[in-house]
Order: sequence, then structure tokens, then C-alpha cells
Amino acid sequence: MNTKMNAAITAVGGYVPQTILDNATLEKMVDTSDEWIITRTGIKERRILEPGKATSDMAAFAIQNLLENSGVDPEEIEVLILATSTPDTILSPTAPLACVKAGLKNAWGFDLNAACSGFLYALSVAASLVESGRHKKVLLVGADKMSAIVNYEDRNTCVLFGDGAGAVLLEPAQDGTGVLDTVYKSDGSGIQFLSVPAGGSAEGTGQQTLDEKRHYVQQDGRTVFKNAINGMTTASNELLQKLNLSTETIDWVVPHQANLRIIDSVGQNLGIPKQKIKVNIERYGNTTAATLPLCLWDFHNDFKPGDKILLTAFGAGFTWGSTCVVWGNLRNNN
Repeated sequence: MNTKMNAAITAVGGYVPQTILDNATLEKMVDTSDEWIITRTGIKERRILEPGKATSDMAAFAIQNLLENSGVDPEEIEVLILATSTPDTILSPTAPLACVKAGLKNAWGFDLNAACSGFLYALSVAASLVESGRHKKVLLVGADKMSAIVNYEDRNTCVLFGDGAGAVLLEPAQDGTGVLDTVYKSDGSGIQFLSVPAGGSAEGTGQQTLDEKRHYVQQDGRTVFKNAINGMTTASNELLQKLNLSTETIDWVVPHQANLRIIDSVGQNLGIPKQKIKVNIERYGNTTAATLPLCLWDFHNDFKPGDKILLTAFGAGFTWGSTCVVWGNLRNNN
């Protein structure tokens, strides 16, 4: 009997910039307070990339960290999928540049933009490339330099976002580990509630768009908050039903790190205790496509082979969904 070929996570890596933007500093920049930020979001600090560095640099650092952790030869990597909403430039994809900076001489690469759901969406694409037998080592990176598109005069958005990158390596597995299944959704009408309005083909760049600061993130926080809770909850329930799994059989939940109140609400709706839910938002803020892989990087020592991990996210677009992964044995270079 043939065992189904899955795509298993065999290595993880991550990178966060050294510069820390804490709430005390933000109190001096905009009309806000540490207490307000923590109460409303759960965020205490976020990382900010140094001037002159870009998303491709963070992606390359995360890849190099993964290669060091796993002992994988960079020339063995065949594909790089980069989930990002903040490419280095608008026209050229950032993934090929990250390949050059990380020394992936034999890899082809492309970008995927699904905002905060980007890593989740890209995980399905990467898994398909492995499951088909077409590729044996596929790298997936979530990376965003949100500080490049955040207006630090807007207290409603500047407290939320940070910069960072996380990476995972997918390889073939026939031992039951790997990506089990997914439920993904999207609703294009959500663009009006969370987007960077100008700089694309719908609204180009001009003096008026610059004066109106329409090249920065604009968000209707209340609408996004409600939709995020509903979307992540319903997608997770649909996925569990699809897999014939109960919440009790889930060992860990790795949710998108946008707001601690959203995370808590989704956990309560699913009936999953807090000790099973991985959270690092207090240290990094919302790093968009990087939140999920940064959680996998931060907490990988807590995961045991055979653990069922539920990943769920919600992002601009609107985009949202859930994926279930069975954790396997990671490559170890030690």
C-alpha cells in the first residue's frame, strides 16, 4: 500500500532586527500610553529594521539562520517562495534578490502577497510543489518591513506593526507528518477596511497622495477586529470538521499575531485553552507575513514529532484561513 506523500517542515529559521521600539518610546512620538497599547493589543515592543536595509535582507538572514540550524547546503534549495506585502521594489520580485543574498545559487523564486495570510497561503503552494514530486527542498519565507509603510503620526496603526522574517524548509515525508489539509477564504470587498491606498495601479503616486499620506497603512480597526475573529474561528472549525478532528486532538495553535484580544477570542471560540496557544506578539508586534514562521521558530523546541499544530491567520484583502500540520523531526546541525 502506498503511503501518501506529504510536505513536512524539516527546518526553521528566523530573524528580527536589533532595534527595539518599545511603548515608552511611542509615548513620546504620538498621543498614546503603554497601558493603552498593552490593554488594547498586548504589544510591549516591536523590532524596526535599520535604515538602508530591506525585506530581502531580513529574508536572507532568516534563510541563513535556517541553513545554519539544519546543516542543509544552500545549493540544494530548489525553490524560494517569499510571502510579503512589502517587496523591495514594486516591479521586481524580492525572492530572487533574497536568493542571491542568501547564496541560493540553484533556486528559482517568486513572491506571494496575501498580507497577513501570506505565509499560510504560500505554505499550501510550497506543499503542493513537494507533494507533486516536482521538488524535494522548497524554502518558504514570510518577511515584512512594516516600518516602511506605517505612518508614525497615526497612533491607531503605528503601535501595531513591526519588522521581521521567518523561514521553514519543506521536504517529502511518508511517515504521516507534514501538511494535512487547508481551508482558505478571501473577500475582495475587505480592501476598503485595510490597505495602502496609493502606489499601485489603482491610484498612483502624486503630490496629492504624498500630502495625504496615502502610501501608508490605513485601517478600520473595529471592522478588521470583528472579521478577524469570525474568519479565523470559522475557518478553523471548518478545517477540523474536514479532517474529522476535535479541538482536543490539537496539540498547539499558532495564530496570526495581530492583536492579543483577537487571539484570546479565537481560542475561546474554539474551546482551546490558552496554554496550547503560542503567542509572541508582546515582543514583535504584528510582522504581517512573518508572524506564523516567527512563532514556529520561537517555539519549535516545544513541538514534538506527531504533534498536530493548527495555524490560522487573517489579513488585508480580506484573506484568511487555517492549516493543520503534523510536526516531524527537524534537521539538526548540532
